[in-house]
Parts: sequence; structure tokens; C-alpha cells
Amino acid sequence: MHMPDPIELAVSHPTRRVAFQPIRTLLDLVARREHSLIGALSVVFADHQTVEGLNRRHLGRAYTTDVIAFDLRANPGYGPVDGEIYIDLDTAAERAPEFGVRYTDEVRRYVVHGLLHLLGHLDETENGKREMRRLEDTYLREFEAT
Repeated sequence: MHMPDPIELAVSHPTRRVAFQPIRTLLDLVARREHSLIGALSVVFADHQTVEGLNRRHLGRAYTTDVIAFDLRANPGYGPVDGEIYIDLDTAAERAPEFGVRYTDEVRRYVVHGLLHLLGHLDETENGKREMRRLEDTYLREFEAT
């Protein structure tokens, strides 16, 4: 019997595209390294307008952001991941040159960042931001080495 894939990936951007297989591999790697399971995860690769609209409607923030994650578990932070991650591909394209990285690398960083949020990591303090960045760097390096 074939089990459905718990990871659903979709592009809802008018012009930008994303290679799905590397994203699946990356999500699996992060979940494994974080000793977690993915029950149901939807990752939507979108544009400024979509992500800004979600940010405004659901989080009360009227600005563009790179990634938004929604934990859909009955008890957030407990059990297999059940959530949605929205990635702003426009922000990735704009910021990649600023950081001296490829567009695909910036998108992958946002994917890791979103999943780390769903796994309970917070970046609301300077220490939290440093720890998130450290984990992102670690998992992205490990992914590149595979």
C-alpha cells in the first residue's frame, strides 16, 4: 500500500519557479536532525502580495516578510509537524545578492527557517535569532554536502 507524501509543495508565483525535490530532501533532513516527524506540511512558494496579505490578515503586521509559518496542531509544538509555510520568492530574489548567495540558497534558508519555527524554535530575542541562524547554517551545510 502506497502512503501519501506528508509534504505538499506548491508554487503560486506568477513567474518564479522552485525545484521541488531538493526542498523535499532538505525538509526531511531538518526534521530528522531535529528528531521530529512530519505529519502534514504544506509549503507554498508565493509573491510579495500573497505573503504580505497573510502577514496582515493573520498576524496583524502590515509589511512584507520572507517566510510565515502556521502551526496547525491542536497543541502547537507537540507531536508530528502539521502546518503551513509560505515563502516569499520575491524577497528571496531581492535579498540573495545582498547576502552574496544564489536565489535558490536564499529560498532554501527560508524553508529551513519556516520548519524550525514549526518545530518550536523562536527568533524573537537576539539569542533566539543567533540560534536560528546557527541551525539554518548547520542544516544548509549538511544539505550541500549530500
